[in-house]
Amino acid sequence: MKGMITLFNGTTIICVRKGSRVAMAGDGQVTLGSQVIKSGARKVRTLLDGKILTGFAGSTADAMTLLEKFETCLEQEKGDLMRGAVKLVREWRLDKALRRLEAMMLAANRDMTLLLSGAGDVLEPEGNAASIGSGSGYALAAARALCEATDWTHREKIHRACIRNLYLHEQ
Repeated sequence: MKGMITLFNGTTIICVRKGSRVAMAGDGQVTLGSQVIKSGARKVRTLLDGKILTGFAGSTADAMTLLEKFETCLEQEKGDLMRGAVKLVREWRLDKALRRLEAMMLAANRDMTLLLSGAGDVLEPEGNAASIGSGSGYALAAARALCEATDWTHREKIHRACIRNLYLHEQ
């Protein structure tokens, strides 16, 4: 279709906590419309020398832009996850260029997990698991069930909850 741009999209990010330990994984799949373009994308990254885990879903280029901006916000707020997240989301919502970015982000440190969106959301999900992306409902249900029904490590839980390729970063 003339004039229509198809976006590259990411799929599923899952985060599981157990005490002060946290693990985050992404399925690695990138699609263009209904076609899988890449199955080994790295959608989970560390920021601030591994102190913050981040994962993104949505438009890949938009997510990378937000990731760079988030790292800057975190540095300005001396590594404070909540303050950095609020600063990013405020700019994301109010800035004319950033407002058009289509992505969601999970961010976690030893103390908290946050879900960030361009609608102005900074949410701390309940429980020991959080997820974003088109496959998030399935991954979240699996992770919650594993958290309640097993005494596996957080790494084992996240590995079993994420069905496709696993790219795991943990603190």
